Amino acid sequence: MTGTQKPAHKRDLTRRKVVVAGGAAVAVAGVGSALAANAFADESTSTTATASASAEACYKLTSETTEGPYYIDADKIRRDITEDKEGIPLTLSLRVIDSETCKPVRNAAVDVWHCDALGIYSGYESLSSGGGSAPSDAPSGTPTDTPTGEPPSGAPSGGTGGGQHEEPTSDTRYLRGTWKTDKHGRVSFKTIFPGWYRGRCVHIHVKVHVDGKWTDAGYEGGHTCHTGQFFFAEEAVIASAAVAPYSTSTTERTTLTEDTIYDQSGTQGGLLKLEYHKKDIAKGVRASLTVGVEPDATHDGTDDSVQPGASASATSS
Repeated sequence: MTGTQKPAHKRDLTRRKVVVAGGAAVAVAGVGSALAANAFADESTSTTATASASAEACYKLTSETTEGPYYIDADKIRRDITEDKEGIPLTLSLRVIDSETCKPVRNAAVDVWHCDALGIYSGYESLSSGGGSAPSDAPSGTPTDTPTGEPPSGAPSGGTGGGQHEEPTSDTRYLRGTWKTDKHGRVSFKTIFPGWYRGRCVHIHVKVHVDGKWTDAGYEGGHTCHTGQFFFAEEAVIASAAVAPYSTSTTERTTLTEDTIYDQSGTQGGLLKLEYHKKDIAKGVRASLTVGVEPDATHDGTDDSVQPGASASATSS
């Protein structure tokens, strides 16, 4: 899909209206150098699939992927989505731009959601296939670069995969949130480094909604112009696996190169730029990406017409 293809119509989403704890969802603070400025000094490492600055060139569309079965529509308007979940602190900093004009997309509603350190999704604990804890006399389960040899399942066991949506089975909403892009198209979230589950590499889901209305109650209307996933370099995932609670996982891991959703195109495919202390990832990770979207298009992640691995869509969670 290219930046010149514009659908002739927009599909309105189901009306979204949520209660906002602590007041209205208003402008987000910019993400600048003040953010953990000294947290990654001297012995930090930065990882991406491509080192060239052109990887985030404004004219490139970020790959569209499937919504997956475990999306909950704009349920929590907040930037800190951690709740009480244990894991390596992660700050996710995004900049949303129009891939054709290079201008920032302001006032967009950005949804992010991902599994916890052991592969469990909030709202779907009974359907997720997390790794659990290893027995006290068992190996740690730290993943290696060796894939399991099994084809990716596309979704945690019990899910349907593809764009088919599952209804939540619980009221939990940890590691989910929605926030507003500022005038520079920037938005940030505080969360934890995701874990992994059978059949998928480590990833974060994202949706970008535009043309809706922000009110004291939340965000209403509009359409989804981008549905994608963010991915993590193998080096960082392997480092995270040595840290509890990730180290207690008994689930074998699908690597980045084995994943059927990541299209192997680097930052254009959603591969995050990561910064962390190379000798102690447990101190925290900063992840960032410029997301190129088509504001006039509708990409809701439920179209199964494009096969996994293609730049426009895919069919698993």
